[in-house]
Amino acid sequence: MTQNDYFQLALYLALLLALTPLLGRYMTRLFRGEIGWLKPVERPLYALAGIDERREQHWSAYCIALLLFNFLGYAVLFAVLRLQHLLPLNPQDLPALSPDLAFNTAVSFVTNTNWQSYGGESTMSYFSQMLALTVQNFVSAATGLAIALAVIRAFARKSGRSLGNFWTDLTRATLGLLLPIALLAALFLIWQGMPQNFAPYTVAKTLEGAEQVIAQGPVASQVAIKMLGTNGGGFFNANAAHPFENPTALSNFVQMLLIFLLGAGLTNVFGRMVGDQRQGWAILATMLLLFVLGTLAAGYAETQANPLLSALGADPALGNMEGKEVRFGGFTSALFAVITTAASCGAVNAMHSSFLPLGGLVPMLNIMLGEVIVGGVGAGFYGILLFIVATLFIAGLMVGRSPEYLGKKIEAREAKLAVLAILISPIVILLGTAIALTTEAGLAGLMSVGPHGLSEALYAFTSAAGNNGSAFAGLSANTPFYNTALGIAMLLGRFAMIVPVLALAGGLAAKPSIPASSGSFPTHGPLFVLLLAGTILIVGGLTFFPALALGPIAEHLLLAAGQVF
Repeated sequence: MTQNDYFQLALYLALLLALTPLLGRYMTRLFRGEIGWLKPVERPLYALAGIDERREQHWSAYCIALLLFNFLGYAVLFAVLRLQHLLPLNPQDLPALSPDLAFNTAVSFVTNTNWQSYGGESTMSYFSQMLALTVQNFVSAATGLAIALAVIRAFARKSGRSLGNFWTDLTRATLGLLLPIALLAALFLIWQGMPQNFAPYTVAKTLEGAEQVIAQGPVASQVAIKMLGTNGGGFFNANAAHPFENPTALSNFVQMLLIFLLGAGLTNVFGRMVGDQRQGWAILATMLLLFVLGTLAAGYAETQANPLLSALGADPALGNMEGKEVRFGGFTSALFAVITTAASCGAVNAMHSSFLPLGGLVPMLNIMLGEVIVGGVGAGFYGILLFIVATLFIAGLMVGRSPEYLGKKIEAREAKLAVLAILISPIVILLGTAIALTTEAGLAGLMSVGPHGLSEALYAFTSAAGNNGSAFAGLSANTPFYNTALGIAMLLGRFAMIVPVLALAGGLAAKPSIPASSGSFPTHGPLFVLLLAGTILIVGGLTFFPALALGPIAEHLLLAAGQVF
């Protein structure tokens, strides 16, 4: 790694830390209903929908509203994809999607996963890209924000039985936060050279006289929200490696910043709402500690030479450039990979399958840890709060004290719900991978054998259950088996986790807040940061170490011995 690599990481962290309190202050005022310009916009919508913005919901009502909204979103999106050939804005006359691919894609975008078993430019019409997929990019991210706000209120309020109003949170997140920032980001990306049009694809003559079809369309509007909302679904098959989705080094840096922006901002919202900003900074410090460790590990791995390529005459000074864009290089590609998997974004500017084994292990492990290293919009924040509950419960047992967090006692019910939510993703990942590796249909999709083939299947189910959406590449996923299996994994990874999270929040909200005492464990200092980070790593390491040992770790040992599968 060079000085420029360290400078790029330092600049990224500095800008993120500078923007966090600014955005956190705005978001806090937004969700408290204190943004004046939004009121004339949202009130007619509430009146039209028959919603009383002042009426709050019990956790069960909040959960039912959320599930109903997302089910209706899935039904509409599935219908659009199946009827694509009959709908407007389809200058390429692209056909309808098959039932299994439509199911997978609809589930993918509703769950904020944005796994893509298809090439966007060769499969999706402009109507499907802009009015179906992009809309879900907004509302799935807003759903995550709403859940995070409900959980924050559970800790911030002294006592009560309600968590807010889902419809109000959804509306404010979409209109007051996602739309304005996405609009500014889209204008910036257009300025950088990203297309935004409805023109048919351009047919050009190459220097050799052959014809080349150049895809284009309403790209900037989708890319802006796919990064900001940590969705990740690319307009093009090559995603952020495509020059139309990522034209310049500056657009690459800004897109990386957009991925972490709202997740980091939520930590500041939490600190403000609970009345102690140190709590939010402690959570962000934990996230960034794990992020920096992962970046240094992956960055170091990808700036090293692949010994097999060096033996064939490749210049070792270039590092491992297989599967990477020359304009980004090894470290920047690794940084993007760590950011997109530390959050539940899934956008990629390099092929993770081409990373060296230890470089590819880091993105996979980021998702396995629950994507709590900043995480998805809202999802990462309530994910790390689950680990906080588990950490404090364990710490309380160790010292013989009744655990509490911000005045809320953590008892057996809260611990059980937190552990249940934490274990859902590992169960889905490991069970899905086991089925794929022991069935003919699952094995047929692998393009590699040995440890790398295992990693292809393991990464796919990790990405689906973790609602990340990035692909290891090398897996033929557009088959009835993988479209169905990964779709089910996405549903369970999103909604089977949300229910216990909201149940946990409902129980905590009803508990009275007790003042801190001399026996209370401090939750805003370095010791808490290390304890929380250690718990996250231990849980992830113990759960997935056997699978990782058979995949990327075994591949690393084989590569060091001069062998490859």
